[in-house]
Amino acid sequence: MSDLKSTATQQIAMEAFFFGYQAFTAKADEILARRGLSRVHHRILFFIAKYPGLSMKELLAYLGVSKQALNTPLRQLLEMNMVESLTAEADKRKRLLGLTAEGEKLEKSLRREQAKLLQRAFSEAGETAVSGWLHVNQALGHSRHNAPSGG
Repeated sequence: MSDLKSTATQQIAMEAFFFGYQAFTAKADEILARRGLSRVHHRILFFIAKYPGLSMKELLAYLGVSKQALNTPLRQLLEMNMVESLTAEADKRKRLLGLTAEGEKLEKSLRREQAKLLQRAFSEAGETAVSGWLHVNQALGHSRHNAPSGG
């Protein structure tokens, strides 16, 4: 096994992560760009699809951004009829987010492209590597200060 404290090993890992992420986002970025959207729009669609009916506060926690940073891309998705904001039954002051049919269609096409890429890579890497990859990425995710609990 490589020396994980070695600068060379760390640089190899960073480079692999960089190129892996670049490959993972490339096709989705193309699809988004054709609609004038970006990766932040994709993240919004992804989390609303995964947690339909989530509140603004919950979405902010998942994304780890400020309300100000979320305002413009979310408004764009609302205006493009990709996302809808509904009043909560229990608390009329609370707004819950959901995808429209158009938003669902776009999110599914983005997810399908990324799932195909992951399936190919997982198949090539094998079960042990996939388990390790999941552990590494979950550990990276847990290192975020404002990660939401549960989910």
